[in-house]
Amino acid sequence: MAGNSFGRIFKITTFGESHGPAIGVVIDGVPPCLPLTEADIQFELDKRRPGQSSITTQRNEPDSVEILSGVFEKQTTGTPIALLIRNKDQRSTDYSDIKDTFRPGHADYTYMQKYGIRDWRGGGRASGRETASRVAAGAVAKIILRKYNINIIAYTRAIAGIYAQKIDYSVIEKNDVRCPDMDAAELMKQRIKEAQENKDSVGGIIEAVVHGCPAGLGEPVFDKLDALLAHALLSIGAVKGIEFGAGFHAAEMTGAKHNDKMYVDGDKIRTVTNNAGGILGGISNGEDIVLRLAVKPTASISQSQQTTTTSMKDTSIEIKGRHDPCICPRIVAVVEAMIAITLADCLMIHRAKSILP
Repeated sequence: MAGNSFGRIFKITTFGESHGPAIGVVIDGVPPCLPLTEADIQFELDKRRPGQSSITTQRNEPDSVEILSGVFEKQTTGTPIALLIRNKDQRSTDYSDIKDTFRPGHADYTYMQKYGIRDWRGGGRASGRETASRVAAGAVAKIILRKYNINIIAYTRAIAGIYAQKIDYSVIEKNDVRCPDMDAAELMKQRIKEAQENKDSVGGIIEAVVHGCPAGLGEPVFDKLDALLAHALLSIGAVKGIEFGAGFHAAEMTGAKHNDKMYVDGDKIRTVTNNAGGILGGISNGEDIVLRLAVKPTASISQSQQTTTTSMKDTSIEIKGRHDPCICPRIVAVVEAMIAITLADCLMIHRAKSILP
């Protein structure tokens, strides 16, 4: 398997390279008669596109999406949907001086070891630019989820050790770092600018909450919902860790403290706390799904770094070009997309099991 596809019923396959003519995605399994226009997809892409502020890469990509198939008269037809995003502002010459040098923190060396060839123009297939295709597919998945009143909200919880102390969803799109705490957002932005001035980068933590997910999604043993979400989210290049609910803090708790006490609320069973993060035994329990991701510092920095050449010689490298000093503000949209794709797939599998009495 080539590893370019994800999902079982709602299945996506992305294609294209960072500095090629275009990137895109083919989505199979989308139900017919869903309303879908390019504007629906563009809304999500605009949250991920480069050049949004002084603390993101200044690569000027409009990320305009084109629907090539699967939609007729503003409705899905049930056939594969092909979405194309043309690359407009790639500068391959920024990489020509280092095409024979492995960049620390990048996939240059591992791609060469795997394939014996690599696209050195911005990282090719390993570039974060590939995630625009995921966001486009996630926009379609969100339309399905909205039919079931499932809503996903992701935001920057921390950057460079500065944590949001308040959670106010209404301000997430009102600051450059997509943080739910305006005071913390300003401190985060200052820390990112300090890293820029030092030719460095910083990482952070993204938190995501899924409201309205029904109980019963996810499969026993190997296809647990949290396992599938972990697969989806850890496939994002900059993500290096994941936790659900209490997460790693659970290791410090007792069972009496960690167990979520249950009670009857009308026609539903609820929990007093949510240390499980909305998933028990790999199956959603109807509470909010809560997860957090560790996002590494951007690998492309302009400091001099020790490395090697493709001909096995020690050397040093200074990476030029246009890069994010912190990927957190733009990765928020990618996180939401991958959660949406996973939940749409799980929802369709769950409903398929209910077609017979």
